[in-house]
Amino acid sequence: MASKPEDSTATRMDLSHLRREARTALELAIVELAPNDLIDRLALATGLLEALAELPANSAPAIALGAPTADRARVALKMWRDWSTTRKRLA
Repeated sequence: MASKPEDSTATRMDLSHLRREARTALELAIVELAPNDLIDRLALATGLLEALAELPANSAPAIALGAPTADRARVALKMWRDWSTTRKRLA
């Protein structure tokens, strides 16, 4: 079943927003000396999102890795937000 053009555009837009958010979170996590596991998760998600942004949306790798990478990024971003919020409360 072929995807509709607006579906792939929305997915591309979502991945683009996630990419920017993950990149910013990674930079902040490094500066704030977040735990290594959190930095690694953000770095992995950011790297995959950066690589996927360079591929055509309809390429096999983009199709295969797009959704799992978005999920991975969302989990890492939630972990970042939780850690950052807790850290700010303790400060």
